[in-house]
Amino acid sequence: MIPYGKHTLLEQDIDAVVDVLKNQFLTQGSQVPLFEQELCRYTGAQSAVAVNSGTSGLHIACLAAGVKPGDTVWTVPISFAASANCARYCGASVDFVDIDPHTRNLNVSALVDKLHLAAAEHTLPKVIVVVHFTGSSNDMAAIAAITEPFNITLIEDAAHALGASDPQGHKVGACKYSAMTVLSFHPVKSITSAEGGAVLTNDDELAALLRRYASHGITREPGMLGDEHADEPWFYAQFELGYNYRLSDLHAALGRSQLAHIDEFIARRRALAENYHQALADLPLILPQPDANGAWHLYMVELTAHDRTDVFNALRARGIGVNVHYIPIHWHPYYQQLGFKRGQFPQSEAYYNRALTLPLYPGLSADNQNEVIQQLKEVLV
Repeated sequence: MIPYGKHTLLEQDIDAVVDVLKNQFLTQGSQVPLFEQELCRYTGAQSAVAVNSGTSGLHIACLAAGVKPGDTVWTVPISFAASANCARYCGASVDFVDIDPHTRNLNVSALVDKLHLAAAEHTLPKVIVVVHFTGSSNDMAAIAAITEPFNITLIEDAAHALGASDPQGHKVGACKYSAMTVLSFHPVKSITSAEGGAVLTNDDELAALLRRYASHGITREPGMLGDEHADEPWFYAQFELGYNYRLSDLHAALGRSQLAHIDEFIARRRALAENYHQALADLPLILPQPDANGAWHLYMVELTAHDRTDVFNALRARGIGVNVHYIPIHWHPYYQQLGFKRGQFPQSEAYYNRALTLPLYPGLSADNQNEVIQQLKEVLV
């Protein structure tokens, strides 16, 4: 089976992990701070806080933004559930903005309309989690300009997008137009630390708060502990109800090694995406928009003349590990229990009903990609 996604590990990656196992601290050693520094150098962000998953990153980003019961967070329906769950972890309500059918990212026109209606009804969100779907950046400059008059905090969910750039040419993660950007290092993402994530920010106060939330709410910073403890090097204090979301040094060592090769990985993903664009152009499919600056985490087509279930099963039977991303968040039973209904976000639902994810990852060989293309053509023609 050719999988839809797969990690790419180099010998250097294995050596980096083994070195930690043999010679270093497994946790709370030097690797996590070094990984954070290198993420900052790569993205241009001032601060990075490494955590044990992208989901943990979204949670503490919402906490740091002050999300609490009585608040509302908006995101898009087409994403993994964590993009909305992070608000629920904080006791807040969730609402959605439909997607643009062409970009499959947040629909800016729909956002404008929803914001003006919410302002009139005094139901504005505290935070908007902006998802860079498949690794293609939203126009964050436009979204920031639209939301600035409403004093809304923007959090970029860039789980798909490390290695991408925005329309203005800034690296995703630079936080030029947002308060925080959340990354994921799950095995099928741009780079992997096996499991892991990070929150990037240019705000020193947010960075300190994120760091405490990721580590039990505890700090050893002398400036927060008071002069009476200046002679007590063992002393620490808990200031918030935090969580054990820290990344281990084993994971950080793997992430550091992978980060050194990210541009090679992204270049390969872009080349594979371009191959698909050219080879599939004449098939009854809606293809993703070309994006020379995207990270191409996923390559999704939309079927226009065939039953998706039939195509999915036929390709799986032929050894092509297609998948579907994503079931609309508001369709999940948990969110239905909160009052959401099918039909509320028609563009997201229309996309989902046609969507099919094709294999794409740096290690996908030319022969394997050609096999995917050939089998897809045989099934569709």
